[in-house]
Amino acid sequence: MNPTAQTSSRISPRVGTASKTITSENNDPTNQTTTANYLSGASKAVSSEQIELDKLRQKLNSVSLPPALQEKASAMIDRIALSIKYGGLLSGFDQASNYIDWITNLPWNKRSTDNLDILHAKEILEKHHYGLSEIKDRILEYLSVMKLNIDKTKPSEISSEHNFMRAPILFFVGLVGTGKTTIARSIAQAMGRTFVRIPFGGMGSALDLRGQSRVHPDAEVGHVIKALRRAGTKNPVILLDELDRVSEHARADIMGVLVELLDPEQNVAFIDHFIDYPFDLSEVLFVATANNTGNISTAVMDRLEPIQMPSYSDDEKIIIGKSYVFPEIKEAAGLTDAQLQIDDDVWPNIVRPLGFDSGIRTLERTINGVCRKVARMLVEGKSTSVHITGENVKQFLPTW
Repeated sequence: MNPTAQTSSRISPRVGTASKTITSENNDPTNQTTTANYLSGASKAVSSEQIELDKLRQKLNSVSLPPALQEKASAMIDRIALSIKYGGLLSGFDQASNYIDWITNLPWNKRSTDNLDILHAKEILEKHHYGLSEIKDRILEYLSVMKLNIDKTKPSEISSEHNFMRAPILFFVGLVGTGKTTIARSIAQAMGRTFVRIPFGGMGSALDLRGQSRVHPDAEVGHVIKALRRAGTKNPVILLDELDRVSEHARADIMGVLVELLDPEQNVAFIDHFIDYPFDLSEVLFVATANNTGNISTAVMDRLEPIQMPSYSDDEKIIIGKSYVFPEIKEAAGLTDAQLQIDDDVWPNIVRPLGFDSGIRTLERTINGVCRKVARMLVEGKSTSVHITGENVKQFLPTW
């Protein structure tokens, strides 16, 4: 007999058995159900991923973005869709979703209308600040120049070539509690712009300002772009608070970013590492503050307009306490004029309970303490109204 035939005769029963086994497995209703469930689950997974991509694409197309940035984001979505089509993982979806969320919520073309009425601005400054006449005059002079330039320029001619939008960087320098942050907020209110604050105290890296590249898994945008998103407009008032308080090891790098941020020739195309696309900051009104200028580089100082914030005398604090601080704190404490009254001759004790203070922080804390004690007396039923005089003032003042 042919050896091949003998081998075939020996193997064929096993092959026949295996074939029957495979056929029986394929005909097994349980295996067919499992396969169908797997294919159905995979189909649903692809379908849900596609739905998420469609939502992302719809979100991208719902806002007006610079054309190059629109193409860049669309290409990012297309790469993810192609990866899903060929069975890849959805690894880049979260990053793309986060990126598109940021670029679609930035005010690329949104701006608020400036209120350059000088009388209105003067009213706001007088309402919130006592004295400081020279500083108020500087602010009103700046607003006057901006108004004249806008009035002689047709709206259709406004472009980045016009410098009237590029405001000088007002830099308030003074001791703690002298009203630096408050006057910056008043400028925003007077102009009808949104006010946003970026704290520099303890800032330890220039990346905090400029953002991190998306190649890092924990990358995020910088404080400047975050401030613009919170503001919702591209022309807010951004307060760079406490420039002299940055960390020593990062001071040189942070000052380098500030030079670009504050230079009108450079900030028209400020690039955040996360967004990786130029943003025009030329319409932002930057205001900076510091306790002293010793730790600020010469290059940054060259782009700032320093304004010295003076300390307050006791007489000025008495007027500020009576006319500005006390009414606000009393209202915040839920007290009425009938429930709490303070004699005029008591205010020197309130202004200086322990010693000299250049600002009004101690004054605010003292008035807060007085109002809290009065509120407790009213709640406990010990009195229906309190009249503070020279005889009983000591029981309401702090004793530390």
